Amino acid sequence: MKILAYCVRPDEVESFGKFSGQYGHEVELIPQSFGPEVAHLAKGYDAISILGNCKATREALDKINDYGIKYMASRSAGVNNIDIEAADEFGIGVSNVPAYSPNSVSELTVGITICLTRKIPTALKRVDTQNFALNGLIGVELRNMTIGVIGTGRIGLEVIKGFSGFGAKLIGYDVVENEAAKQYIEYKSLDELYKEADIITLHVPVTDDNYHMINKDSMAKMKDGVFIVNSARGGLIDTEDLMEALKSGKVAGAALDTYEHEVGVFHNNKMNEILKDDTLAKLRSFPNVVLTPHCGFYTDEAVSNMVETALISLKEFEMQGSSRCQVGGNSSSKSKCLA
Repeated sequence: MKILAYCVRPDEVESFGKFSGQYGHEVELIPQSFGPEVAHLAKGYDAISILGNCKATREALDKINDYGIKYMASRSAGVNNIDIEAADEFGIGVSNVPAYSPNSVSELTVGITICLTRKIPTALKRVDTQNFALNGLIGVELRNMTIGVIGTGRIGLEVIKGFSGFGAKLIGYDVVENEAAKQYIEYKSLDELYKEADIITLHVPVTDDNYHMINKDSMAKMKDGVFIVNSARGGLIDTEDLMEALKSGKVAGAALDTYEHEVGVFHNNKMNEILKDDTLAKLRSFPNVVLTPHCGFYTDEAVSNMVETALISLKEFEMQGSSRCQVGGNSSSKSKCLA
């Protein structure tokens, strides 16, 4: 299969070289992010591969459909950047990578939580200016916290295991309970979790049903001084509502590896530029916010898994017209495709 891979980072090149031949693909790598403006570059190819910050809109999909492209493999887990309805309408098979190394995100989650609760970023900034004072740096100990995990699937389970070593009380919520998680957590209703947790960490995909699930109404149900951690998807949090809660002290701090309007900003160098997003500019000014550029997935193992799984999916599409990692259409066992 002849494939055009969009938005290829330098760290992916080695994996593309390794796995392209293994799965019998001819792959061209380009740095441009997929979208309507660059969809024409796919002319003459059989399939494309994209990342989560690409814009697979109806307009873009319509264009590649005109070129006869029927398969698109995302190298990311989230598909909220893809118009799945349009892809189904055009008969374009879409796959994602729901099962890359879960430890990559779980380890970052634990790390940014500790950074938040122990005020490590503030301490590091002070030392840079030779300010070695302790005032304002007092933290809390995780063993004294109740940690609420929303989403207890592959990543959520690893987060739970990570936090279990600190001796914290662990509670969780999911629409489908994970039997393996029950040895570590007590399942609660969502409202019970909001009420009881000192730290709330999110590990669910964003959907129409849970978009902005963290908002002024849900935060009103939480403890005063709660910490909120999000290494899942930015759309789970209403950022404006979060900032108001941070100002009032309702939320003591937030650790965010993702932001609802991150596309076009995160994973790009914006030094010496004026941020056009006033909300993000304000969010960066909060001393009790730890903000990282959606790098939870970014480990050597996870990057390799993502590239290989995308190429496996395209091979399956080529050979049988469907993929184990297919989303939309007649997708079935979406969770069985870890490379």
